[in-house]
Formats: sequence, C-alpha cells, structure tokens
Amino acid sequence: MKPQDFQFYKQQVLQSVKKIVVKVGSAVLTTENDLDLKVITRLADDLSLVHNKGIDIVVVSSGAVAAGCKVVSKCKIKSNLVYKQAASAIGQSRLMHIYDEAFARFSKITAQILLTREDLKSRERFLNARNTFSQLFEWRTIPIVNENDTVAVQELKFGDNDQLAVLILNLVEADLLINLTSAQGVFEKNPSLYPKAKKIDYIENIFSLDLNKLCEGKSEQGSGGMYSKLLSAKRAAQLGVPTVILPGKERFILEKLFSGQNIGSWILPEGKKISRRKFWFAYNLDPEGQIIVDQGAILALKKGKSLLPVGIVGIKGEFSKGSLVQVLSKQGTPIGVGLSNYASSDIALIKGKKSSELTSILGENIYSEVIHADNLLLDVFLG
Repeated sequence: MKPQDFQFYKQQVLQSVKKIVVKVGSAVLTTENDLDLKVITRLADDLSLVHNKGIDIVVVSSGAVAAGCKVVSKCKIKSNLVYKQAASAIGQSRLMHIYDEAFARFSKITAQILLTREDLKSRERFLNARNTFSQLFEWRTIPIVNENDTVAVQELKFGDNDQLAVLILNLVEADLLINLTSAQGVFEKNPSLYPKAKKIDYIENIFSLDLNKLCEGKSEQGSGGMYSKLLSAKRAAQLGVPTVILPGKERFILEKLFSGQNIGSWILPEGKKISRRKFWFAYNLDPEGQIIVDQGAILALKKGKSLLPVGIVGIKGEFSKGSLVQVLSKQGTPIGVGLSNYASSDIALIKGKKSSELTSILGENIYSEVIHADNLLLDVFLG
C-alpha cells in the first residue's frame, strides 16, 4: 500500500468508526510509585471528546495491582500471586473511584466490568455479557473492563490485558482497537536497544512479520510488551479490524488521532476475515487434546475441506465430543484448532479409516468428518 493510499484508508476508518476498544496499560496509568492522576484525568477528557462524537467506547484498563501496592507498603508489583490478588482487591476500587471522578467532570457515567476467562469460555455467559454491554451502550455509558485478578487462578487468566482487549473487541463487535502504551508506536527494532531505530507508520501485512524478531524486551509495569500488543493486533486483523498503537501519556492523543495527525502505528487487517464464532472458539476455549494428521489431510484442510478419519494418524490426550482440539502435523507443527465431532476414544477406533467404514465400526448416528470445515480454524495465533 502506497503512503497516499494509507492516508485515505485511515481517513475512511476514522470517519466511519462506531465502536472502539481502548486498552490502557500500566505503564501509561502509573508513575514509579502510584497512579498518575494527571494522565487519568487527561485520558478521561480525551475519551469524552471521542464519546461526544457518538462513538461507543470500552476501556480495558490495567493499574489495579499498582494502585493497591501503593496503599500496602509491603506489596511489590512483582510479588507472588497472592500478594498481587490482594493488592488488586484494594486497588480496583481505588482505580474505579478515580475514573468515576475523572469522567464525571464531563458528565459521563462509567461502569465497572470484571471478567475471568470462564466468563467468556461459556457461550451462554459470553452472550449474556454481550447483552450487558449492549444495554450500557444504549445508556451512553463507558464500560471500564479489567481482569478479575482477585479470583482468577493462573490457568484461567487471559494472559494479559492486551489479549483481554481483543477478546472484548470480538465480544462487543467493535470496529477499531486502540492500544495506549508507553512507546511512540512500533519500531523497526527495539528503540531501547537501537536508539536510531525508525518508527513504522503502518504495517500492511502483520501475518508476514516475525514478531519475536521485531520485539525484544518488555515494558517494566504489567505483564505485556510490544510482542503482546502486536499479537493482539494480529488477532484483531483476523476479524477485519485495524489496530492503532499510540503513546498513551501524550496529551490529547486521541483527539490528534481523530483529527488525522500521523501519530503512532497502524496495523491493517489484511487477508481473509474469519467469522466471530470461529474467533470465539479459537481464542476463548483451551485445546483439550491433539489430533495428528498426514500431509494429504493438511493439503485438504488448506483447501477448505473438513478433516476426515482417513487422514488421521494419531491422537494425544483424552477429550469428549465437542471439545476444542489442536491439529498437528506428524512433525508436531501446529496446523489449526477445531471442534471435534468425536471423543478421543472413538477417534482411536476410526483413525485411518474411510468414512464408508464408520458405521460398521461405531454404529449409527455417525459423522463422516471428525472436524467439519465450519468448526475449524487453521491460522491460529496462540502466542
């Protein structure tokens, strides 16, 4: 894409956007010792101006642990899990109180939503959460979302708020992801290691980038870094949604963005857009087992075909019918994920068999495919 084409694309997006998710990292919201009240007040001002344009906003906010650690002197941000969970319980109410007061200056109402992965893994709870957000938008409220750190155990955590933000993006069906961070944007090399590195104004095809090579190091606060932000942007691109990575501490950064200034870095959505349902099962559920397939099956899957028993050479783990499973090559290379029509015990009986043989092996009410193409996603970015 030529620079002039990018400018036109950017203008079109900013003029048509109806709903945005704004992720704010700990490095933006905090100083060395406490929450940065000036930054939060400026952010509320900036977001209110965007909200006045009729754009619905969801804020995914970090900072609760840092806010709690300020109150409890024995707590350190890099403390153990129990310390962090207790600090979050103290800091979350403090953080929301500050947000409430900051937005009240502009007659805006905020709503607190705390989530764990369990809330989004259940399809019923996922849809209920979507309905709640819809009502909040109808009331012109600004939801402020954070992970419920106090009750989330490690295996039920989102990973970090960058990944939570893109799951919320899918949940509320937003059309722009804005990630406010301590960096000026994405650089061709890590600027802390290479001071002369140039900022990238836009990334046309993030799927072709080696994120590990591009990103070296993490930000001090929080659990993410530029790798996590680009992984989040990569997932958003699968939904056909662009991401903008901006310097969050800069004054009126969102006003500058919507006025068309060249700031931050854009990650454009290239490639085939996937359905929101496929996105949901690929990134909200956990694979419960693995299915190993031969090269013929891989070629068929890449042509959009379903996975048939004849192409399966092995399985790993025990799982039930309807479980999310990971599909691997014989060399162990990840191919994709999908919802299995069969339990692992049945697949062990039919692997390598033709579909015409299944009735004689399993009886009636059988599926000809182990994973239907509608329930399969090949390009999965699990980090």
